[in-house]
Amino acid sequence: MEGEDVPLDDKAKRMRDLLSSFYAPDPSMSSPNSNSSSKHVTLDAINSTSFDPDQYMNLLVHKSNLEGLLQKHVEMAAEIKNLDTDLQMLVYENYNKFISATDTIKQMKSNIVGMEANMEQLLEKILSVQSRSDSVNTSLFERREHIEKLHRTRNLLRKLQFIYDLPARLTKCIKSEAYADAVKFYTGAMPIFKAYGDSSFQDCKRASEEVVAIIIKNLQGKLFSDSESIQARAEAAVLLKRLDFPVDSLKVKLLEKLEQSVADLQLNIEEVGNASVDSNHPSTDPAPATPHEVSVREFAEAIHAYRAIFPDSDNQLSKLAQDLVNRHFETTEHYIKQQVWSADLLAVLRIIWKDVLLLEDVLHEAALTDYSFEAAQVSVKFYVANKFSHLQSEISDALKKVQIRQKNSGEDNSLQVALEGGKKAVLQGSMNVLLDFRQLLDDDLGLLVKLRDSIIDWVQEGFQEFFKALDGHFLLLSRRHSLASQDQGLTEGILDDKVLAGRVLVLAQISLFIEQNAIPRITEEIGASFSGGGVRRYEYGPAFVPGEICRIFRSSGEKFLHLYIKMTTQRISVLQKRKFTATVWVKHKEPREVSMFVDLFLHELEGIGREVKQILPEGLRRHRRADSTGSTTSSRSNPLLEEKLSRSNTQRARSQLLETHLAKLFKQKVEIFTKVEFTQGSVLTTVVKLGLKSFQEYVRLQTFSRSGFQQVQLDIQFMRTPLKEMAEDEAAIDFLLDEVVVATAERCLDPTPIHFHHDTESSGFWLKVC
Repeated sequence: MEGEDVPLDDKAKRMRDLLSSFYAPDPSMSSPNSNSSSKHVTLDAINSTSFDPDQYMNLLVHKSNLEGLLQKHVEMAAEIKNLDTDLQMLVYENYNKFISATDTIKQMKSNIVGMEANMEQLLEKILSVQSRSDSVNTSLFERREHIEKLHRTRNLLRKLQFIYDLPARLTKCIKSEAYADAVKFYTGAMPIFKAYGDSSFQDCKRASEEVVAIIIKNLQGKLFSDSESIQARAEAAVLLKRLDFPVDSLKVKLLEKLEQSVADLQLNIEEVGNASVDSNHPSTDPAPATPHEVSVREFAEAIHAYRAIFPDSDNQLSKLAQDLVNRHFETTEHYIKQQVWSADLLAVLRIIWKDVLLLEDVLHEAALTDYSFEAAQVSVKFYVANKFSHLQSEISDALKKVQIRQKNSGEDNSLQVALEGGKKAVLQGSMNVLLDFRQLLDDDLGLLVKLRDSIIDWVQEGFQEFFKALDGHFLLLSRRHSLASQDQGLTEGILDDKVLAGRVLVLAQISLFIEQNAIPRITEEIGASFSGGGVRRYEYGPAFVPGEICRIFRSSGEKFLHLYIKMTTQRISVLQKRKFTATVWVKHKEPREVSMFVDLFLHELEGIGREVKQILPEGLRRHRRADSTGSTTSSRSNPLLEEKLSRSNTQRARSQLLETHLAKLFKQKVEIFTKVEFTQGSVLTTVVKLGLKSFQEYVRLQTFSRSGFQQVQLDIQFMRTPLKEMAEDEAAIDFLLDEVVVATAERCLDPTPIHFHHDTESSGFWLKVC
């Protein structure tokens, strides 16, 4: 039973080994090795010819226990049983074959009886037929010879008649322009003219050659005629070659004709536009062939004919075909420079692909499909780059609409319009470009199927380079000289500064929008529709790195925001410089009202606030206090001032500086300059702080009389409330305003201050000179 579990292959192999050992032709061949093998008996040697049962049993008893011996007994019994069964089957099958062979031999013996008599009868009939055939051939021999002689004479007479009629036939062919028949007739008569042209057929040969000379002349004229088609000229060249005319001189001329035809086979932009319209509106009826397609077919036929005439001209024809493909793609690149879409590009590529397939059928050696694939790589890559270039131009045009318009009433929203236009141009323009590139990937054109991975890489690389170039373009727009082309009407320098500052503020917010909104949206779309690629080399890294772009525009946004603050602060500094350089503070009159500089300063800050409100969002106001008259932590509080007023002018001037510095040691620290955020309050507060700091520095460059000091103090007190309403950090504003007053007192010859009292009824203040 365990023998049945042996695999079939092992069982069959064992059976073949047993039968081979049983039917071995020379069992004595293995006997020389029996002595040596007997010395090394193993349990597997039971099937060998040198098997020794005694040694096998000794070895088995020595290596196996009782249970192993019983198991081996069962296995050998099953194996013997299976072997007997197989031998019985083998004998039975051989017995059946022997019986079948015996029956076949008996049947052959019964069928072969009587065949010898039939063969003798067949031989007699064959001999009778042969004798009768010989008698017929003998009787008809003379007549057959005569008939064959007459037939040969008839054929010779027909040839002679053809030779004599050849000049007339050739003349008729010339009149009917059947030059192919004329060449056929003349080349057929050439063997006879070569053999008998100098004797019997001398006149016919001379007349035929005169007519053939006319035919050659006509064929040459047809070959070089511009009115004839390319196919007709190629047929004329074939006929001249058959007339043994030296056509090698015609090879160069015919090649020049083909080169001229290549120059004429340029793509027509109008046909491309029509093809694009037809592709957008497909119809079931087949479109008629365009003139370009007809011309290309004629050119392909001419190449086929030229190749048949000059078999060694494959290299020249390949160059011509490649030159045609180059011209097509050059025209495509000129067409791409316009504002075209993927449908227009696909229409052009379909026309080129049709031309390539037509030429590939007649000129396999040119390998135009691979050549056009390489050229298409350049054109499609140029299309992708050109798309990004147009997108950058659209964004630039949207941002150049920043203008400051002076109106009698109402607020100007040109910055907000430019910002919204810039955001739309960046995000919607990028989405449109991605959708346009998606159409290239979805098309099944043969040229583009191989370029899909490359297009994905080009799109990702294009966005990476586009945003880097856009960052550089933003930097260019933030410079002063970029205003010359579009702001020709703005002649005043201060107005140009306002236009430029507004544009810089828009650029700052656009940069922030690109980092926070545009890049995540574009990254999501690229991951959904443009994943894959892999043509880009590994060492160059990923094609599109959103994190890098976000870092670039985050840094650029901060730079533009600081640049805007710097430009606005410079305008304020110009006002302050004019104020302080135009006034002689030592001879200043007693203050009667707030100076005009305060109105200009506040007006400038209000204009900056209007600009900021159009672009930046509102932020949280910090350090807001109920007391709007000054800082409780300032070193110039009212008790100090009252104590100073009680002293003499000389002692007050000396002690004021000491007390000021002592107060700085014990006052609460006020953080003046903090990080600028993209909010209205943060930007406006920073501008006010820098303006007051600039005010303080200009004060330190002047020398003031008592009246000049009181005028500055009056201006500062008037600006305190509106500045704190504009800014979000009141503590810092109070501190800087007090610093201006102290700096003025330090530069004053007689620092007698003004004491201010608030009028609760009129919400104003009145002053008293101490």
